[in-house]
Amino acid sequence: MRHVIIGGDGFVGRHLAPKLVADGEEVVVADIVKSDLPHYRAVRHVQCDVTDPASVAALGIKADDMVYNLSAKMLSPIQVRAKRHDFFYPVNYHGTVNIIEAMDKAGAPKLVHFTTDMIYGHTVTQPMTEEHPVAPLGEYGMSKWETEQLAAEWRKRGMSISLFRPRLIIGPGRLGILEKLFKLIDWNLPVPMIGSGRNPYQFISVFDCAEAARLAWKAGVPNEAYNLGSLKPPPVRKLLGDLIRHAGSKSILLPTPGWAVKRTLDLLDRLNMPIMDPEQYLIADEDCVLDVSKGERQLGWVPQYRDEDMLIAAYREYRAKKGAAATAVKHAPAE
Repeated sequence: MRHVIIGGDGFVGRHLAPKLVADGEEVVVADIVKSDLPHYRAVRHVQCDVTDPASVAALGIKADDMVYNLSAKMLSPIQVRAKRHDFFYPVNYHGTVNIIEAMDKAGAPKLVHFTTDMIYGHTVTQPMTEEHPVAPLGEYGMSKWETEQLAAEWRKRGMSISLFRPRLIIGPGRLGILEKLFKLIDWNLPVPMIGSGRNPYQFISVFDCAEAARLAWKAGVPNEAYNLGSLKPPPVRKLLGDLIRHAGSKSILLPTPGWAVKRTLDLLDRLNMPIMDPEQYLIADEDCVLDVSKGERQLGWVPQYRDEDMLIAAYREYRAKKGAAATAVKHAPAE
């Protein structure tokens, strides 16, 4: 079988592709860019812009292809309010429309598609199962939720579409908003928390995400949605405290009144000076823990990485890149 990974040069795709190659599968990575990744010795790259229907059609999807949609605009870099819809929708929603329509024309029925846990909005029930009420808090979550509604319509027409709703994905190659945290720790500055820090915070490893996508294919691409998150996430206070100790930093954790911080961030957002996206800070002090047992029951998927280990690994990567940059500057030739 041929596997077409759209957005496959990105974060999850660069780990999914080698997994499929190791299974002896033919893999095509379709993306607007091509990085210097070692797996390109074994997979073919095709340039593709998902916002352009002609570009997606030119992929030449075949009826028996297994398709993965990993293309997405994320919450980093932070966008001002007026630009959010035009930032997220062309790729997240309209790109998905283009992919599914190209699959339909080719008679290709199997799709694995990544959305987000941010479709849920505020925590209503704990832990959050896949049946949790849906109420996105912004354009990012809404753009992803509308792709799930799109998937529901195409399932009625005979497509098999597995949906994945991950928490914040971390792993090699992506720092995102964590870079701001790491800088505070490096500079021995206080690390403010929205609220008391007693609520848990849940990540998901990029490696676990790639394995979930592979297992969905192995399971025949069930017409289901699956949460992706770690097991037993620790409180924010412990998660950050362990990182500060690992870094040897003098930073202290600074609890704050959650409501006051949120109102301040709301004001900055209205003034077009956002520090965080509302979809991030509005739920920062809530017990947003995904129940991931459905993936285990139906796919045999069990997350392998702990939140504490993932955060420390991300910090080590940040430090390594910082050290490499400093070395490059030190050894730059004189003009």
